Amino acid sequence: MAIQKITGFADLFGPEADAYTFIENTAREVFARYGYTELRTPVVERTELFAKGIGEDTDVVGKEMYTFPDRRGRSLTLRPEATAGVVRAFIDSKRYQPGGVYKYYTLGPMFRYERPQKGRMRQFHQVNAECFGSPSPLADAESILMLADFLTAIGLRGLSFEINSLGCAECRPSYRGFLTEYFENLTADALCEDCRRRMATNPMRVLDCKRDSCAEATKGAPTTLQASCEGCRENFAVVKKVLEEAGLDYTVNPRLVRGLDYYKGTTFEVASTDIGSQSAVAGGGRYDGLVKLLGGPDVPGVGFACGMERLALLLAEQKAAKPDFYVAVLDEAGLQAGLLLARGLRQAGLRGEAAFEAKSMKSQMRSADKSGARHVLILGGDELAQGTVTVKNLATGEQETISMDRAAERLA
Repeated sequence: MAIQKITGFADLFGPEADAYTFIENTAREVFARYGYTELRTPVVERTELFAKGIGEDTDVVGKEMYTFPDRRGRSLTLRPEATAGVVRAFIDSKRYQPGGVYKYYTLGPMFRYERPQKGRMRQFHQVNAECFGSPSPLADAESILMLADFLTAIGLRGLSFEINSLGCAECRPSYRGFLTEYFENLTADALCEDCRRRMATNPMRVLDCKRDSCAEATKGAPTTLQASCEGCRENFAVVKKVLEEAGLDYTVNPRLVRGLDYYKGTTFEVASTDIGSQSAVAGGGRYDGLVKLLGGPDVPGVGFACGMERLALLLAEQKAAKPDFYVAVLDEAGLQAGLLLARGLRQAGLRGEAAFEAKSMKSQMRSADKSGARHVLILGGDELAQGTVTVKNLATGEQETISMDRAAERLA
């Protein structure tokens, strides 16, 4: 019996794989305009990085990570998200200088052991962007605007942007007290077991519970905006003003909390109603204090992540470019000439294939159609003798015979 793939892990062939490539290439192009450079981090890190950085009480750390000992007994984990690894690399590299701003983006697979469903796999892929060094709310606003530009560039429309402020070290403790008091006044069975545990460790996480019963029980809970200090209110006002002046529609969602403990200050999420219940396609926010928590200097940060699986689902059509040509060879003697003709076309920047066997016209046309090529270039005995090639447009059916050295010019 053949060995099958693991549940929750996918093989991506074209055009699906081409959609991922399109998303990645668009990210590189858009992010570069904002001064971001690419960073590649390992897919395996020490488990303590995520336990400390994400939060031991989170579902990600407590239930979803792929963790295993190496041969020396050290606990290692397949990365469940990118930010902690980027922060670790930033600290390791010692690239930081006082007053400097550092911008990085990462692309690649992440791993979480959760129930596979549409748009969510156990190996999933993310586009991440992280900006270190600036405490300014303008950095928050720029991060949101860059995310909007990226999503627009890959062709997504009809997305909703939600923003919130989660408070800072000054106002979070008082909010935590308000929230804990509210939860303690609920009936014993109002919250699920996980939320009752979260009440003692991180009560804000109760607001992130996806159970309908918990959402109903907490709908009257105090919000972070009600407890914000003056500094957080001023920063949030700047973010909102910049987004408004940029023409970006958004909604303030006072219940928006991120599922990872390191978020503080501005937080944001982008959602779509086109992919079912798992509607979030991107999210992020400010995480001042995370660099210091993981052993680095007290450098502020802000960033976001986009799930490629969900972005690919939302693309109206996969962005795979059609091949330009297929070289059909009808005479055995023309196989080498066909291969060399194809090479010349490729060197001219065109994409396509050449037949490795001489077959009937009907068979060759089937192969050309299957390849998706825009044109078929036919090499038969007459064409070989005269140094020509017959070019047929597969969309219109029109064809003409030209000299081989004009083929690249004709297709272009």
